[in-house]
Amino acid sequence: MVDVIAPTTLTRPAGRDATATSGAATGLALAGVAVAAGSLAFSGPAGLTAGAAALAFVAAGTGALDLVRGARARRLDRGHPIAVTTTKGALVAVNAAFEAMMAERGRPAHPDALAEGDAAALALYSLRRHAIAQGRAEGYVPPDLLARLTVEGDHIVHRFEPATAPKASAAPLDATIVDLFPSAAVIVDPRGAIRAANAPYRALAGAGDTLADALQIDAAAIARLAAQATDERPSRVDAHLRRAPDRCVRLSAKPVPGVDGAIIVAVADVTEQSELEAQIAQSQKMQAIGQLAGGIAHDFNNVLTAIIGFSDLLLQSHRPSDPAFRDIMNIKQNAQRAAGLVKQLLAFSRRQTLRPTVLNLNDVVADLSMMLDRLLGETVQLDIAYGRDLWPVLADLSQIEQVVINLAVNARDAMPGGGKLTIRTRNVVHGAVTEGPEGAPESDAVLIEIEDVGTGMPQEILDKIFEPFFTTKATGEGTGLGLSTVYGIVKQTGGTLAVSSVEGEGTTFRVYLPRTEPEVRAASEEGKPREASQIGQGTPSADLTGSATLLLVEDEEAIRTFAARALSAKGYHVLSAASGVEAAEIFAEEGDTVDLLLTDVIMPELDGPSLVRMVREERPDLKVIFMSGYADGASVDELGDAQFLPKPFTLKALAEAVKRELGRT
Repeated sequence: MVDVIAPTTLTRPAGRDATATSGAATGLALAGVAVAAGSLAFSGPAGLTAGAAALAFVAAGTGALDLVRGARARRLDRGHPIAVTTTKGALVAVNAAFEAMMAERGRPAHPDALAEGDAAALALYSLRRHAIAQGRAEGYVPPDLLARLTVEGDHIVHRFEPATAPKASAAPLDATIVDLFPSAAVIVDPRGAIRAANAPYRALAGAGDTLADALQIDAAAIARLAAQATDERPSRVDAHLRRAPDRCVRLSAKPVPGVDGAIIVAVADVTEQSELEAQIAQSQKMQAIGQLAGGIAHDFNNVLTAIIGFSDLLLQSHRPSDPAFRDIMNIKQNAQRAAGLVKQLLAFSRRQTLRPTVLNLNDVVADLSMMLDRLLGETVQLDIAYGRDLWPVLADLSQIEQVVINLAVNARDAMPGGGKLTIRTRNVVHGAVTEGPEGAPESDAVLIEIEDVGTGMPQEILDKIFEPFFTTKATGEGTGLGLSTVYGIVKQTGGTLAVSSVEGEGTTFRVYLPRTEPEVRAASEEGKPREASQIGQGTPSADLTGSATLLLVEDEEAIRTFAARALSAKGYHVLSAASGVEAAEIFAEEGDTVDLLLTDVIMPELDGPSLVRMVREERPDLKVIFMSGYADGASVDELGDAQFLPKPFTLKALAEAVKRELGRT
């Protein structure tokens, strides 16, 4: 670091006669100059900014300095620009040639003023260090000077000449430059041979004569790093430490100014950062897959609704003894199987419509225990450890049951020779566990832990287990949607999911569901939409006919045609609309006669919720049924008094929903 010089006025030494100064030295009288030297600063690990070493000059008075007669005065009288400073950087004397050279450059008459750029500042700094250490130094100061420095006592004599071959007289490498970096840094040649390294680098990477000795890096990566640095392009190469392969480091480089073939490389430990980047990338990928799955499921549900609906219409006109009856039933049954897969896709993409209630997870697990015994078989022992005083959670009962069943079946398949499956429940206080971004609960939570003693999974499999359609089972033995469904349900419920596995020892899934308060949910139950299965008590009436006027709004023509035919066959008067805008026009003309609005949720221009808000301004008591392959739960919940009919639905389910809603008081 260059020392900071306090402002000083250069005055004539005591006892000297002003007339004793030679005529040649008269031009060396200086306005007093104070030099504030900035320290060499480096901007981050990506490279150094020697421009931060630009030196600030402050005029400090008008005193004059007479040069002593003798050898120094004669030497300063020579034609080459010469300046003398102390080893601390204070200016002692300059000759007329130096003053003239600096005047031409528009700079103060001090050698530090030559440090106009990064390369010049670093070169001058390096030359002074060499001169102080060795008595003399010679090197190139960009852009056009050759500097020869000589130390005499506590003074440095700077002699400058025009540089005729700048590259041939480049400044020597000052290996101590790398010590200015507070973090790990190393100076290498373009092939990766180490020319200097600081203590943090040795502590991080260990000993070695080349980068490849300490890092898992090949010659091509080193050449790429050197080329990027030389071309002033952003440089970045990641590698792993040889002595700690699980640690990742990031290398960034810049050329050493004024020194040909030397590259300074900053080495940063980015293990945690790399892990976080991988987790973010995985999360983004899962989100993108979820959006794709949700979009496909929505469109596919519309197709399946039409297939199932028209199959029901055909079955009404065919007796079981007809040859075509069995074929129509096969079409319907396979469509319903496909609907089950779509439901799993919706669960993964978190676009299914949940009906949460306050649950005690001990009760949920206890009710499932008999079913689990049958599913697991005789070779798998089920052990359940119930937590005491378990907090309530707010979740959809059927979805939580599906989570437990899917994880239990997955554990059974991981123990082909049998074993022990343990299910535990307990309360988890916020902050009690830290299992990473995907596994640490954000508040007080209730834990369901499912542990097996099966084959376990390597890390490359763990990274993919929640992706839809990913499976390690043989073709035809699994859909790859079980764990992706679990992932979607847990996330949509507001919980977190963690998994740990050791090959040959087993796997543990931990599901954290946020704690809730029963009274909070009870207060919010009023005015929420009801699913078709929640309306009415007991068995639906066998008589599904009616005479009311229905406004049917559906942008899918096939569904609209099927529903209109089915409801008309039951005796209803059906007004059909292909969009929300068309439905609004029909309602404006015949709104007084409409008894029930049956509408899709997602439609172009005017969606279902917006349509309902519009018509209820005139008919607040109008009964409403929403239909959708998936729906934004928040927008539906805003409507309050409404019924939700999930797609795909059968003819019977449609007729029952209409009958129940019309009969509701």
